[in-house]
Amino acid sequence: MTRFTTIIFTILLFVLAGCSENKIQKKYDYDKDGMILVDGKRTFIIGSYYLPKSETPYKDLADNGFNYVRLTANQTELEKASQNNLLGWISLGVINKASEKKDAERLGKIINEHKDNPAILCWEIADEPAYTWNSAEPRIKPEPMKNTYDFIKQLDNEHLIFTNHAPVNLISTMQKYNNSTDVVAVDVYPVVPHGIIPTYALLKDGMQGDLLNTYMSQVGEYVDKMKKVVNNSKPIFTVLQGFAWEMLKPEAERNEAMIKYPTYEESRFMAYNAIVHGANGILYWGWGYTPQPSEFMDNLYRVTSELSNMQNILSAKTSSMDIKKIYHELGNSVDAGVETILKKTDGEYYLIAVNSDKNIVKVTLEGLQNYSNVTVLTEDRNLSIENGNLTDTFEPFDVHIYKLNK
Repeated sequence: MTRFTTIIFTILLFVLAGCSENKIQKKYDYDKDGMILVDGKRTFIIGSYYLPKSETPYKDLADNGFNYVRLTANQTELEKASQNNLLGWISLGVINKASEKKDAERLGKIINEHKDNPAILCWEIADEPAYTWNSAEPRIKPEPMKNTYDFIKQLDNEHLIFTNHAPVNLISTMQKYNNSTDVVAVDVYPVVPHGIIPTYALLKDGMQGDLLNTYMSQVGEYVDKMKKVVNNSKPIFTVLQGFAWEMLKPEAERNEAMIKYPTYEESRFMAYNAIVHGANGILYWGWGYTPQPSEFMDNLYRVTSELSNMQNILSAKTSSMDIKKIYHELGNSVDAGVETILKKTDGEYYLIAVNSDKNIVKVTLEGLQNYSNVTVLTEDRNLSIENGNLTDTFEPFDVHIYKLNK
């Protein structure tokens, strides 16, 4: 190796080391599987678009398992979030060509004033940019979204940019927005009473989603859709239902018989259905229209508290195990059946299993020869593993979380 070659090689090593160092030092990032990294720590996001209607809303969010909340560009608000170990996002708006200078000045002022605040994880440009109700035209075209993204990154390359999509646009349409976001989300609100008079965002059949599957397990299918949108290259959050559709209408137009909130079991299933399909975070929208306190909010907090208690499991990397499912005849079909994801943390394996069918199923999971029994978390029961086989029954849209014991 010549002296010149040695010098060039040494310079390249310093450059590469610098790049690696910058990567490690970046405060907010995401791992290869889309899990959010905060100071390098894998973090499963549990978020809300709303503050609780209480005297201590930030504390109440934290006490009920949340770590992420939508904020405004208000210093007091940001400080309260930070004091309660909450991260948040601020919606900035888009820079329009017709008002480019004014919009850029407004965004620049917010970003420069707050970009060093420890409470901020993400900026948001605009919600559901590709979606216009009952129209094929986008609300905001991809070009101004990309221009705004580039503007934000020039001022602040430390924080992530978050974009939520409506569920119904084409994959090819949403892909046009990939270059204007770091994190994508999809909002799925499938608990709709039969007979409701459609209102904004509901289709003619009374549903928000437009897949053939009109049941709650469409949540996981929309996560799969978003994985195709980003080609498994970005974090995916799922925005779930924190409201009753009828409550979005003016009070004088509401039909009391149509007010239907997700039950505890439904909220729990939708969260884990998204997780099993690969969601890196769960957010809730709509409880600004929901009475508080209420039974629904208590049930939702049960779910978010459970998710928080499982933070180490949910944020762990997904593992693989050759598990075969054998269904027992119960007199009904099995469609999606039991869907699973395996997580490993602190040397222990956890199998999250959801029944994505509307029917009860009984299933034997084969391939667990290295384990003797399982503890079913939150259910206070243990099941034996016989010759590597675990048999259990799932009610419709049921969830079981197994800790595998040797």
